[in-house]
Amino acid sequence: MRVAALAGLLASAGAVSCGAQVPFPEAIRLAVRNSPRVKAAENDLAKAQAGVSVASDMYIPSVNVGGGAGYSYGIMLTVPTVFTVNAQSLVFSMQQRQYVRAAHSDVRAAQFALDEVKQQAEEDAAVTYLSLATAQQTAQALDEQYEVAMKLAAIMQDRLHANLESELEVRKYQRGALQIKLGKMQAEDNADDLRAHLAELTGIAPDELKLASQSIPLISAASASGYGSNATSVNTPGIEAAAASDEAKELRAKADREYTWRPQVSFGANYGRVSPIENVNQYYNLNGIYNVYSVGVAVQFPLLDLVRRDAAKESRLDTERSQMDLASLRSDEIAGRRKLQRSLPELATKAELADVNYEIAQDELGDVEAQSQHATGGPMVTPKEVENAHIEERQKYVEMLDAKLQARKAQITWMRLTGRLDGWLTGLSESAPASR
Repeated sequence: MRVAALAGLLASAGAVSCGAQVPFPEAIRLAVRNSPRVKAAENDLAKAQAGVSVASDMYIPSVNVGGGAGYSYGIMLTVPTVFTVNAQSLVFSMQQRQYVRAAHSDVRAAQFALDEVKQQAEEDAAVTYLSLATAQQTAQALDEQYEVAMKLAAIMQDRLHANLESELEVRKYQRGALQIKLGKMQAEDNADDLRAHLAELTGIAPDELKLASQSIPLISAASASGYGSNATSVNTPGIEAAAASDEAKELRAKADREYTWRPQVSFGANYGRVSPIENVNQYYNLNGIYNVYSVGVAVQFPLLDLVRRDAAKESRLDTERSQMDLASLRSDEIAGRRKLQRSLPELATKAELADVNYEIAQDELGDVEAQSQHATGGPMVTPKEVENAHIEERQKYVEMLDAKLQARKAQITWMRLTGRLDGWLTGLSESAPASR
């Protein structure tokens, strides 16, 4: 089964590496899997989990075995042994209890931090995928617009030769064609940069990365809802991670304060085999007993420890600073979220307006083309007017693409900030309807 699964994985990877189309959900998954930040966050989580084990293992006896042989003369300061076995552990400590709780808070903070990094990677990949798809459409539209502009410039040149246009008008149209050419070059450069970034996110070579535009899903109203709700009060995983980290620091500060005047109970056990070759009987009355052992518990009450006291003061100040940073972070995020919340309906309206403008430009182009063919019985239009209508229609199309992209990017960011991004991405499938 493992061999079959590996073969399937390699076949899938081979299909992608050979230049197959990468659907939108697959690009998100690859971006999360390949993200160095996600891997670093997973490492931090594993480290925090190991920290819990370190704090909890203080209650598990540690066992040491040692031995040796040698020569001695005179009264020995300690009874020589062939080998010894020692075991000791902590039984009860108010301080250690707080350290264990702090370690668990570190795990929660690391888990929230991992969730935050994953969502940021998902957002980055989703926005880049949408931006690249839009950039490709924009570059294609500008390429078509440039061809029309060059045709129009040639028409204007002919009209100049026929003394129907002034040289100034011809230069203006030539300038317009160059402006469109510049916009086309910039759009292609932007598409190349986005492709390189998406390739870096997914781990696919830029030359082999092909988008499946039909897999780009719509963003439902339910997913991007929350315009008038209390969505600004929802904590992101980043805020939750900071809060859990602050709690861990507070617990450690409490542990440092509880060191003195708190009982500490420890367990100890020892076994030793007294050396029979170093004349021990000349100085000690062993009565033939060479196996010695002891077991018991010890209780101590720390009364004064200036080092611990100063450490408690340092940790308390660190906790206060952490609380201030958390409050500042939460305030900044709420302010940014409110600003984004207000911009969502504005961007949606701009996208709707750009869509209407594009439809109007299409209708006007259709009317002009019909008049140029004398299909409407209206006034005759010149080739110049037809090409101008083509240029205007392509321009409105580009503006519509940009307006819709800005609205979708804001919606994706809003879903991440309100905890809806994971649910939206989970429900995606390759058969999702394409965005238009």
